[in-house]
Amino acid sequence: MKKYYVNKKAQNNDDHEVHNQDCIFLPSIENRKYLGEFSSCKDAVKEAKKDYSQSNGCKTCSNECHTS
Repeated sequence: MKKYYVNKKAQNNDDHEVHNQDCIFLPSIENRKYLGEFSSCKDAVKEAKKDYSQSNGCKTCSNECHTS
């Protein structure tokens, strides 16, 4: 299980990226929202979509949940 966060600030394409606790691109504390502990990024992205409908997995730490 890993802790996951969503970036409160959207990317240029309006996606809010979901990162795990170990990601080198984890946003600063004020720019991220804690989603919870999940065994997969899929559940974390699902949780993020409750607040940000356009959420996407980080290409680096949650690549299996990243869509172009």
